[in-house]
Amino acid sequence: VWRWHGMIALNIILIFVCITVLYYLLRIRKQLAEWLISLKSMHETPERYLFVKGNDILSDINFEINGILKKSRRQLAKLQRAEAASRQLLTDLSHDVRTPLASLIGYLEALDSQTAKEKEEYIHVAYRKALDLQELIDMLFQWSKLTSGEQPYQMEIYDINELTREIMIGHIPVFEKNHISFSANIADDEWFVKIDRMAFARSINNLISNAVKHGKCSLIEIDIQKNKGNVKLSVSNNGAGIPEPDIPFLFERLYKCDTSRPGNGLGLAITMELTRAMSGDIAVRSIPGGMTAFCLTLPLIVREN
Repeated sequence: VWRWHGMIALNIILIFVCITVLYYLLRIRKQLAEWLISLKSMHETPERYLFVKGNDILSDINFEINGILKKSRRQLAKLQRAEAASRQLLTDLSHDVRTPLASLIGYLEALDSQTAKEKEEYIHVAYRKALDLQELIDMLFQWSKLTSGEQPYQMEIYDINELTREIMIGHIPVFEKNHISFSANIADDEWFVKIDRMAFARSINNLISNAVKHGKCSLIEIDIQKNKGNVKLSVSNNGAGIPEPDIPFLFERLYKCDTSRPGNGLGLAITMELTRAMSGDIAVRSIPGGMTAFCLTLPLIVREN
């Protein structure tokens, strides 16, 4: 009798197990069918996510699939933005290249029919246009290397005070030509930072050139201070200032506060990329009609004697 009861119990257990397995197989099949329908519908509604009831392994799988979908959507959105930005960059740069090139060709073609005095003036203008074209091409190559990760860096320790003085001295003829006064508040002490010399020089040159070309200023000041383990270098000017709505977008590529002004909108974007590559940061503050200051922050290196 006990043996017979044991057989019945075993059969009941086996039936229960079979029913349970069959239930889960049917549930999995149903869930897979729903997932397939949802995945197909995502072509029309890409923001849609998968959903499953319960709190078991299917829920875990569903959670992971939704995570993959979310990540894929972010990557797709990033690629779409990059593609749109690349098309815009190509369009804007094509226009920026054609304008000085057409002007340069026009002045060169007109040289034969001009007097000696007019020829000298035309050659001078053509030379300026050629420099504008060269600057644009240099900016484009620089940006291309930065965004592709092909920009080489040679990080070494330099005295930021001495290096900044050297850079500023190179701009004195430009200041004098544009009737801009300049001042520097740079300590005689040695304050060391670990930077790429060319990247640092390019960053400071971009900030100074930006003030000269677009700041409409009569004074440029450079100030270097130490603050909580960092060195803060500010390039300020007393020009027209930057409207507050434009400030959050200044370091985006191709952005111009005034679309009618010359320039390609790459200078500050390049400065931001170079500064970050040197473990630094850059910010701007501006008072319209007052003072505009670009502040570059770099980690201070303490050297033991």
